[in-house]
Amino acid sequence: MAVQLPSIFAERMKSLLGDEFEQFMKSYEQSPHAGLRVNTLKISLEQFKEIAPFDMRPIPWCGTGFYVPHGVKPGLHPYYHAGLYYIQEPSAMAPVELLDVKPGERVLDLCAAPGGKTTQIAAKLQGKGVLVTNDIHAERTKALAKNVELYGIRNAVVLNESPERIASAFPHYFDKVLIDAPCSGEGMFRKDEDMVKSWENHSVEKCVLMQRDILETAAKLLAPGGTIVYSTCTFAPEENEAMIAEFLNINPDFVVNDIPESAGFAPGRPEWVRQMLPEKAEETESVLDQTRGTARLWPHLLEGEGHYVAVLQHRGESLAEEDGSVLQIGQAVGADFTEPSELVEPFIRVSAPISKEERKRERLMRTESRERDDKHTRGGKAQGKQGTGNERGGRKNERAQGRGTDQANVDPGTVYAQFVQENLEIELAGETVYYGDRVYQSSVGAARLEGLKVIRPGWFMGTVKNGRFVPSHPLACALNAAEAQRSVNLSSADGEAVRYLKGETLNIEESRVERQADTAAKGYVLVCVDGFAAGWGKWLDGVLKNEYPAGWRWTSV
Repeated sequence: MAVQLPSIFAERMKSLLGDEFEQFMKSYEQSPHAGLRVNTLKISLEQFKEIAPFDMRPIPWCGTGFYVPHGVKPGLHPYYHAGLYYIQEPSAMAPVELLDVKPGERVLDLCAAPGGKTTQIAAKLQGKGVLVTNDIHAERTKALAKNVELYGIRNAVVLNESPERIASAFPHYFDKVLIDAPCSGEGMFRKDEDMVKSWENHSVEKCVLMQRDILETAAKLLAPGGTIVYSTCTFAPEENEAMIAEFLNINPDFVVNDIPESAGFAPGRPEWVRQMLPEKAEETESVLDQTRGTARLWPHLLEGEGHYVAVLQHRGESLAEEDGSVLQIGQAVGADFTEPSELVEPFIRVSAPISKEERKRERLMRTESRERDDKHTRGGKAQGKQGTGNERGGRKNERAQGRGTDQANVDPGTVYAQFVQENLEIELAGETVYYGDRVYQSSVGAARLEGLKVIRPGWFMGTVKNGRFVPSHPLACALNAAEAQRSVNLSSADGEAVRYLKGETLNIEESRVERQADTAAKGYVLVCVDGFAAGWGKWLDGVLKNEYPAGWRWTSV
């Protein structure tokens, strides 16, 4: 059934599209396209094609992206829980492809929740370099942190901050910055009719204010010679070409990198700014035509929803080769994921004063973010809704005192090092960060994060409890079998893997526990599904005690 579009929106699009309008309207009679992207942190493209449990067609603009048939539910397979792929709307894969991330770079995903584009960036970094991922709304960072962990990202830091405060801590630090900007969401009307209902509440004018501030701050975060990719899921010229032209006019050290007109991508439309916003066009006339080199993704010209993408290149010389402080984090080959109940409050609290203007700007951005549902703006409903719970209240007193009382006489570093030596075959890179009873490996380190609201300072390794180190689920899922002293493989074909994912205890013969030389079968075991890490178990006398987190257990019939 065709989507009922707001009459004001339809009239405006008819005025802009002219002869294309009828074809555009017919696209709303078609079902939206479903896609997934292979997580190459855990599995190669070739491997996944061999084991894919459903039919797939390549997405032209993303080498790791595939269309899946209508009605197929990739989230109801053990491979999803093993982090082998991310369910993502096809057009939403384009911005990161155009960001052209290379291993070893420093990358910021500024408006990241629920994390689909973050996982795509991480796969391109291949565990080398730095990934800082942020969302200004605290509730949305739960889904963001979950996806960072599920998809095996070892070199990420998760923040809950305003762009301005990040810029204070990371001035001209990043080689690449992605802005998946909050927008009026017109491109998502076909995908979710709720967006049609809420469209009037997300006025273009409000979005423009936020987008302007975010873009200006991104310029302060970017290293000389770096690249910003700005994207929206709306058709409004005010939020697209006009926004880019205004930025270029104020920042002459940036230029638009032209996006090729291929794979169904259409050019930007500077003439629409002249038609709808003549004063803005006159103000930015010297740079406005550059926006023709941006890209519009139209639902009637390709198999995907509506998007806009601009690639902004800084003219300066890159400093990436001069600064040797970029940490080379070992290749992440596993999905590391944590219960939402383990989401932590800022491990170092904000200490600098915030101006009245900054408070007002943050309030506007947080309000808009709260009103937007994750599924509408980031193409990842399934990833953002699993699991509930909060242990912050119960841990408050321990945090106030720094370290928990149960380890007052225990050196967490010694306990942690002992666990690594006895249970892992891995060289850990980065800085070890201790927060309360929790241990992280950080690609950035505590000093640079001081004063920021931090959700994850790095890869969450585990917790020191009662003088023992208890490994986290993120640690398990970010490993491969060769990096664990013990592992056991479960088949996705015979139901054993699903039983594990449901939290059941399994009877496992000792002969099935693969282990390194001179390692006893008893102890923590890396549980794999068809060879890919899914979580921890504890083996003793033929029984595998299930350590899969309750908040993430398989609930489908």
